[in-house]
Amino acid sequence: MPYAEIEYEVRDGIATVTLNRPHKMNAYTFTMRNEMLDVFDRIDADDDVRVVVVTGAGRAFCAGADLSGGGDTFDKERSKDMFAGEDDILEDGTPRDGGGTVALRIARCLKPVIGAFNGAAVGVGVTMTLPMDVRLASEKARFGFVFARRGIVTEAASSWFLPRIVGIAQAMEWAATGRVFDAQEALDGRLVSRVYAPDELLPAAYALAAEIAGGTSAVSVAAIRRLMWSGLSAPSPWDSHIADSRLMAALGGGADAIEGVSSFLDKRDADFPMRVSKDLPPEVPDWPVR
Repeated sequence: MPYAEIEYEVRDGIATVTLNRPHKMNAYTFTMRNEMLDVFDRIDADDDVRVVVVTGAGRAFCAGADLSGGGDTFDKERSKDMFAGEDDILEDGTPRDGGGTVALRIARCLKPVIGAFNGAAVGVGVTMTLPMDVRLASEKARFGFVFARRGIVTEAASSWFLPRIVGIAQAMEWAATGRVFDAQEALDGRLVSRVYAPDELLPAAYALAAEIAGGTSAVSVAAIRRLMWSGLSAPSPWDSHIADSRLMAALGGGADAIEGVSSFLDKRDADFPMRVSKDLPPEVPDWPVR
């Protein structure tokens, strides 16, 4: 399907999703929300996609929610743009936070996701990236968990993700002050992994993506991604050991394991035959569990 507010391209096993409202600094809308949900469904269904890179068009990554609706922007009775829609509500009738539906869809993705912050990432523009596996930033990137300055709360399940990524003290400092901070502070606080000169950001993201796409089993990576993220809330290491054991037993005799060992012994590049769409074992954790 054609998209109005994002761009989508697949090349050499790498999907690029570009938030594409540069005239509005890629501010988040209900349309963008729906397109992000759709594109991640496409990504999971396409075995030619091994890795995803998400970035922004123009000078921003995403400046947060589009506030052009004024003071009613976050009013659930008057504004539908920030919520998930009448067909997606909680059991008590509360409409789901729209940013949260995107964050949880990214969390559920079976392919690794790399966020490449080319510019400002504020509000939902940063919280929806927290389930991404690696975040890289341009020196020009700026970040802000500005919700307390708008009279609302952290959303997109960031109260779960952010403390696990940066620790509770750093998460509360950024959320309670609502201040906008630079890429170096994001790096120091472990929100991003590395910072690059602006013209080096996307090449670095694609180099990392190519390293994943070119030398690993897609099924292994999908299973590892689910093990890692679900393991963050495992009750004990024993529970993680159970999950690991089940997947080792399920995949250890599979075609990818045979090829992985054989290619190593033969000193050649591996050609893994298994596909995520049809070979992912049922032992892979169902996460996030609704």
